Amino acid sequence: MLALMPIIALQLSAAAPVNVNMAARILPAATTLGSAVQPFVKMPAGKLALVHVRVIDGTGTAAQQDRTLLLDGRKIAGIVPAGDALPAGYRVIDATGKSVIPGIVGMHDHQYYIAAPNLTSDGKSDQPLLVPQMTFSSPRMYLAAGVTTLRTTGSVEPYTDLNLKQTIDDGTLPGPHMDVTGPYLEGAGSPFIQMHPLKDAAEATRTVDYWADQGVTSFKAYMNITRAELKAAIEAAHARGLKVTGHLCSVTYPEAAMLGIDDLEHGFFVNTQLDPGKLVDVCPKSDGDPTIAAMTPGSAAGAALIKLLVDRHVAVTSTLPVFEDDSPTNGILPQRQLDLLSAEARTDYLYLHALEGRRSVSRKAEGVKLWANELAMERAFVSAGGMLLGGPDPTGDGRVLPGFGDQREIELLVEAGFSPIDAIRIGTLNGATYLGLADQTGSIEVGKDADLVLVAGDPSKQIADIEAVETVFKDGVGYDPAALLASVRGRYGQY
Repeated sequence: MLALMPIIALQLSAAAPVNVNMAARILPAATTLGSAVQPFVKMPAGKLALVHVRVIDGTGTAAQQDRTLLLDGRKIAGIVPAGDALPAGYRVIDATGKSVIPGIVGMHDHQYYIAAPNLTSDGKSDQPLLVPQMTFSSPRMYLAAGVTTLRTTGSVEPYTDLNLKQTIDDGTLPGPHMDVTGPYLEGAGSPFIQMHPLKDAAEATRTVDYWADQGVTSFKAYMNITRAELKAAIEAAHARGLKVTGHLCSVTYPEAAMLGIDDLEHGFFVNTQLDPGKLVDVCPKSDGDPTIAAMTPGSAAGAALIKLLVDRHVAVTSTLPVFEDDSPTNGILPQRQLDLLSAEARTDYLYLHALEGRRSVSRKAEGVKLWANELAMERAFVSAGGMLLGGPDPTGDGRVLPGFGDQREIELLVEAGFSPIDAIRIGTLNGATYLGLADQTGSIEVGKDADLVLVAGDPSKQIADIEAVETVFKDGVGYDPAALLASVRGRYGQY
């Protein structure tokens, strides 16, 4: 039986967000690119023909072999057999042996790093836990990896994120299109000193209204929010045509679904509905581990939860990379990613990676079980008709980096049992659909924006080829990933 906490004191929220044009707010294209962006432009927007390219269009259909993909400025102008005659005026790019996928739509992509001051090799650190903003390095890393649109999914410097979005949209700085999420809607007891604790439901409403007026386009509830505060936030956001997601703990998944939340972060890992001793509106110290340990698609609670989420149209964002330390195949980051970290961030990562390796046999076995249950629940959720989104949650010890984590999320979806074609769809079109952008981006279709990633190889058969990024097209402009990454080498974790 579904373990629902009492919510009789709350009137359920059922109204969906009012209809607004999110594409106009999230996807404006710069008319000109400034001097800080030009060094990273590999191919200016214009009439481009990618010939002999494999098209993986993001819709879940089979790859189209040996095609010519026509780009005309910002738009996709045609997808035709490679043998067809080219229209006049097109610059030809030979893409033999290469594939094009839609630009990744990252649905849990922060612009900050989590830092534990004076971290030691035994995992001890000083207080307070801090969240420094990575306004310089993160956008470049996202774009270099093929992320052309992202949701910040929680902000500690919302004005910074809003200003960053504006400078990118103006063509002043390089980076993806951004759905800027407002400041965390958090209750009392947050582990982060930079988060404001809501006092009550009335303040939740005021917070949503204020930040909606400032221009944010989504909201995220956090671990210690109460049901009353969450209900108020959802109603206020929906009245403005905006959606609310949540990394929850004090509120369970069934409670949040009944209150009208639009999305739940971190797959099924942080649901606390089966945690022993769970109190109403209180985050248990167990943080959901007992729930995911007990919850499988075949269990009564697992089946009932999936049905509830599907019936109430609640999306789930898979963030497998941030939990990959539980995977039996977890390994150290590749050198090319380690090279992007600042010296301090690299040291912290290596300390924590070593600690993971020293976990007890029983703790490792427990982690493997949690990992297996999560993968099974995500597969079952999709099989039941649920909307699964993809994102990495690039925070903390450096195991998950902006952009590279988005690629890794798609790879881990394949490890979870999805086909490469379906994993790419989850990481692209599903995100665009949820954000209300699917008419303009998220798949490779004539008339849509030329937000594309050209990779060497065939990720429809070998998903790791998604990492072999050669050119990233955003609004028809081809960006050089090598140049973008070179500009931030050794800087992630610093600024």
